[in-house]
Amino acid sequence: MSQQTEASDIKKKVLATGIRVGTQVKTTFMKPFITKASPEGLYMLDLDITLDRIKTAAKFINRLGAENLIVCSGRQYAETPVEKFCEELGAKPLLGRFMPGTLTNPSLPYYIEPKIVLISDPQIDEQAIIEATNAGIPVIGISNTDNLTTNVDLVIPANNRGRKALATVYWLLVRQVLIERGQLKEEDSMTSDIDDYETKLSDDEIE
Repeated sequence: MSQQTEASDIKKKVLATGIRVGTQVKTTFMKPFITKASPEGLYMLDLDITLDRIKTAAKFINRLGAENLIVCSGRQYAETPVEKFCEELGAKPLLGRFMPGTLTNPSLPYYIEPKIVLISDPQIDEQAIIEATNAGIPVIGISNTDNLTTNVDLVIPANNRGRKALATVYWLLVRQVLIERGQLKEEDSMTSDIDDYETKLSDDEIE
């Protein structure tokens, strides 16, 4: 299979996951990544830019080493994608509330010194961004149409609210990092699928 065919196959595969469906709000920061509004009034993100930014992020992660990366998320739907991403690549997950001082106070027992921070939502993970910025650590942020991305160094425009969409972004990131490492060819299939990255709802939440 040619790289071009594989690229269009990946595009088709991820289009159905809602990865480019934004919100009814757009910020000045996110305008460059928006193509149009849907009939329902939702702003749509440019999937080509998203895939391109994922490639850039993967190169960046590889250059600094996934073992020097922490992935923060206070968003429940990001838990499984983040855990799976970290398990596959050897990064460190920081889920739930981000403890103040994690990146800035060396006297704390949980203080860490990563070289790169990945967050799932600039709004929810604001504390992680503030501390990374103060510590001079670059931030990669998955950002929706309504996000403010002032201190995000590399924006990955994507739907960061949907379970399937979040799973897709992290799955694509892992795939791209493995390609960058030479552990996976562009035309190869991943051993895991997007579904494996998706946070499953409990019975209570389904009702």
